[in-house]
Amino acid sequence: MKLVVLLCLVAVVAASCGNPADKRYSAPKTRACLASEGVKLGGSLDFVATTSTGGAFKAHLGPNFVTLVFGQTLADAGNINEAYHRFRAKNVGIDDVLRQQQNAVMLWHEHPSGADLSKITGCLK
Repeated sequence: MKLVVLLCLVAVVAASCGNPADKRYSAPKTRACLASEGVKLGGSLDFVATTSTGGAFKAHLGPNFVTLVFGQTLADAGNINEAYHRFRAKNVGIDDVLRQQQNAVMLWHEHPSGADLSKITGCLK
């Protein structure tokens, strides 16, 4: 009986740790972090962002801005990424301004500086 209890306890602890590859970010927590960093937030969203399952918002960093779009799952984020590729203008080098990190997709207005990219990715929560 003690062995069964011990095995159950180990299983519960292991399950609560989770897999870091399954990390999911939250739009509200990310938004709060960016606001605390003094990043200006808000603005109209494009069609793809308005269809997100996990929320979306714009963050303005000086002359550049990024649309952050969250999926509830990694698959949702993959679909968002694919939609941006599908609906892009033919003269836009989308791979230069589009990035996916877990369930968060970032569409930049123009190529991000290292500092801007670090500020955004550092606030993904």
